[in-house]
Amino acid sequence: MNNKRPAFGFSTRAIHHGYDPKDHHGALVPPIYLSATFAFPTAEYGAACFAGEASGHFYTRISNPTLALLESRMAALENGEAAVAFSSGMGAIAATFWTLLRPGDEVIVSQTLYGCTFALLHGISEFGIKVRHVDLTDLAALQAALGPATRMIYCETPANPTLRLVDIAAVARLAHQQPNVTVVVDNTYCTPYLQRPLELGADVVVHSATKYLSGHGDITAGIAVSSHAIAQRIRLQGLKDLTGAVMSPQDAALLMRGLKTLALRMDRHCSNAQAVAEALQAHPAVQWVTYPGLASFPQYELAARQMKRSGGMIAFELKGGIDTGRRFMNALKLFTRAVSLGDAESLAQHPASMTHSTYTPEERAQHGISEGLVRLSVGLEDVADLLADVQQALGKCARAVARPTLLAAHAGK
Repeated sequence: MNNKRPAFGFSTRAIHHGYDPKDHHGALVPPIYLSATFAFPTAEYGAACFAGEASGHFYTRISNPTLALLESRMAALENGEAAVAFSSGMGAIAATFWTLLRPGDEVIVSQTLYGCTFALLHGISEFGIKVRHVDLTDLAALQAALGPATRMIYCETPANPTLRLVDIAAVARLAHQQPNVTVVVDNTYCTPYLQRPLELGADVVVHSATKYLSGHGDITAGIAVSSHAIAQRIRLQGLKDLTGAVMSPQDAALLMRGLKTLALRMDRHCSNAQAVAEALQAHPAVQWVTYPGLASFPQYELAARQMKRSGGMIAFELKGGIDTGRRFMNALKLFTRAVSLGDAESLAQHPASMTHSTYTPEERAQHGISEGLVRLSVGLEDVADLLADVQQALGKCARAVARPTLLAAHAGK
């Protein structure tokens, strides 16, 4: 996408890219431009802006100086050419789909997706766009699925909530053997600090910036990063005309504040999650746990090759299934029972009844989302406190699971 070597390191770009205080009266923090509309020096200039021939700001739904700085910074972090900001992650995904797909086109998507993305795909299929779920870990299956109508391959890696990975480089190589196929990757779980899909061959990266990029749970936001040409299409079609999902300048400023500490926060998320995952794996009440940093993770080698570190998300199931999982969640005292992820606070949720309830039970089974799966977003608290909370909740679950077994054994005497 952008083969130029960055002049500065990741955190330096996250803090400084695209902004010089000298150009803004010495203000260390970039100003927030609240204006919805912008004055034209001449009628001719205004016409040129509307025709796309001039790059000036004229209406905040299309561009705004505060949003433009955020977009420039996100493009630099993903090593892309350009970015477009949105009011939510679903805004970014929907605008990308509606811009790049037309009736008669086919989009190949990975087996497991965020529930609202899954619902959106059901929606666009009603407009003559064929949606095909394919196991993207099986390159032969992808090769067989690719056809003359294929226009997009879309995946999350790691997937929400199963953490299944897709080999981005391998999928991109296969996709680009055919003309007019765009590879889109949702990089929400990793952020550009841990993984940069554009460098691996993807064409578009989307984010729910509500999550780790912001990191504080106080905004909803989305980002799409790509080439200049694709970004311009997404801006002028998907954002301006088809969704209107514009981010506010205030949210852009908060998001840029979050980016300044992204690297520090992600390192802490990863370290804490590794410790929690290891504790879960060692506990007798746990049926299974999946986390890219565990040697038992089926795609451990791919994770080590594709991701800088293993992330802050964990999926697991307790012995006893959904009832024990709910007991565990209700026993947590420090982890908060809430959806979303990537906040400073550690969060626990049950995908089958919450974020992925848009799937039918049959679809969840087909796509690998078990009814008892619990998802943890491991936050920034002291790891000893997190481990203590998990251990006490697991202890209550272990006693509950053991009790019926003991009663049954006693009844048999």
